[in-house]
Amino acid sequence: MSEQGREPSARRRLAGERARAAARRRRQRALLVVLGAVAVVAVAVVVVVVVASGDGNKPLDDSYKGALAPATRQQDGSVAMARPGVTAPVLDVWEDFQCPACRAMEKRLGGTMKQLAAEGRVKVVYRPFQLFQQDPLMSNSRRAANAAACMPVGHWVEYHDRLYAEQPPEGEKGFSSPDLIRWARDVGVTDPSFAACVDGNQKIKAVDQASAQAGKAGVDSTPYLALGGEKVHDEVLGSPDGLKKAVAKATGGTPAPGGTRSGGTPEGASKAALGRAAGVTASSR
Repeated sequence: MSEQGREPSARRRLAGERARAAARRRRQRALLVVLGAVAVVAVAVVVVVVVASGDGNKPLDDSYKGALAPATRQQDGSVAMARPGVTAPVLDVWEDFQCPACRAMEKRLGGTMKQLAAEGRVKVVYRPFQLFQQDPLMSNSRRAANAAACMPVGHWVEYHDRLYAEQPPEGEKGFSSPDLIRWARDVGVTDPSFAACVDGNQKIKAVDQASAQAGKAGVDSTPYLALGGEKVHDEVLGSPDGLKKAVAKATGGTPAPGGTRSGGTPEGASKAALGRAAGVTASSR
């Protein structure tokens, strides 16, 4: 075959190869588009599942409706809920009000903690701190923790529960100052000093100290419960019965000393809290 005959054939082969390469590129692009669409759908499904499985701002299902043990603010800023004279065992509750898992734990075990404290079987110590490090979660967490630190101790437990009930969806800005102040009014706190404390972030140093203390205590996630200084396992976190059994084991199955109301008024305990401890039913939201 002459050189002239071979040249058109070579051009045809080259053209065919280019056409096949172009077709491959088109298929690859189409595949990427499909995979991208699948990924978007998957993310959308995850978001829908999270939103659907979450409780939004519905009130917490607190199964305990009885008397509350008095609350006292401790020197390190934490809030203890215990009957007079009860000092052990201690159930430390490290929590972040923006943490969905903390809210789920509160819904599952919060009533049991209140009941055990009211029965004199345990001293519950609430330790809110800032876990999240990226906005908007971080700022939400800091505003809520600051407001909790501003809250008078006599209304603290009820406000604590309200913060969880109003927890914003993860990824959205929430816990605004006007809302935090309005929720305080709903639980009976109308003192202008509380609003000033919230608006001015007056307790943010205490929030930072609580966060540093959490780090020193080895808290690496939330919720983090420690009974008698030891982190509890999943079986304790998982159900009210698990928590009750753990506390019973820690106390030998009997109420701690002071479980029956015979002691004096703890420092910082409010009259309202003492009234609840004496048998007045806790008010509901």
